[in-house]
Amino acid sequence: MQIRMLEAGVGLFMLAGIISLTVLALNVSGLTLSSGQETYTLYAAFENIGGLTKRSKVTVAGVTIGRVTDITLDKNRFAGVVEMEIQAEYNEFTTDSTAAILTAGLLGEKYIGIVPGADEEFLKDGEVINDTQSAIVLEELIGRFLFNKANN
Repeated sequence: MQIRMLEAGVGLFMLAGIISLTVLALNVSGLTLSSGQETYTLYAAFENIGGLTKRSKVTVAGVTIGRVTDITLDKNRFAGVVEMEIQAEYNEFTTDSTAAILTAGLLGEKYIGIVPGADEEFLKDGEVINDTQSAIVLEELIGRFLFNKANN
């Protein structure tokens, strides 16, 4: 009887470990089991997306309000067009809002930060944020620094 209780305890412990690892993997990857929230779509064009990927966070003041759902290339302007899915409760971004590609932490996770503007007109589903700031690429900064040093 004690052996069966011990086996049941070990089995429950293993099951709890597998569930914990699954939840951790989902949280780290940005996936969720349910997405029952209503959303709307905004677009932004960047000269350089610098490693931004699908499912990257979209934040305002550090609070996650959405995710990047698609990244395409505008063949006319040769700019990266980012499609963002924003939670419907955050629907008061003005037409003069700014979107910037930012870097989080030492590992360099890229995400989009939106700074709301002060205009009286709001962005609607499917509209474009016109004021954008591209990602800062470390290699470009190092190249500029070395080029300036060589000229001095």
